[in-house]
Amino acid sequence: MKNKLQRVCRYSVFLIAAITSTATQALSLHSQDIAPGKSLTAEQVFNGFGCTGKNISPALSWKDAPKNTKSFAITAYDPDAPTGSGWWHWLAFDIPNTVTALDSDAGNGQKNLMPSKAIQSRTDYGSYGYGGACPPAGHGKHRYQFKVFALDVKTLGLDKNTSSAMIGFMLNQHKLASAVIEAHYQR
Repeated sequence: MKNKLQRVCRYSVFLIAAITSTATQALSLHSQDIAPGKSLTAEQVFNGFGCTGKNISPALSWKDAPKNTKSFAITAYDPDAPTGSGWWHWLAFDIPNTVTALDSDAGNGQKNLMPSKAIQSRTDYGSYGYGGACPPAGHGKHRYQFKVFALDVKTLGLDKNTSSAMIGFMLNQHKLASAVIEAHYQR
């Protein structure tokens, strides 16, 4: 009985340690260019639609992805856009699991800063790659959610012309973990 009780106690300690270790390591997203709760700068603001920003996607890095992650995706979304469905500013997916950072302006398709197999689909501006913040003047503060997804597939099997709704659906179907930085902007 004593040996059996010792084995149960050792097993319980092992389980508690495993659960605690797993719970403390969650996917996290970081940026030198944007910060949670802070305003976006002219760097990340759109250049058009009445806005005069530089339209540069922020540098992003992430860590502590689940071990079975096969790819990543990055999105930037404004849930406060007066459209009834928000506004997609960036949808990038099929980022290899070996990549854990994107440089500033990686969302610019002309610069080829994204990993070669990654796909940047059409934003709600109708263009590919990053499209910065540009809320309607006087509409108040909008939230901009930059999000990384750790996915259980190497590729979503989608192309750059896939709708944002379908991409969002597939991201949520294959999500192992996600992390977000929510900044804001108003004009």
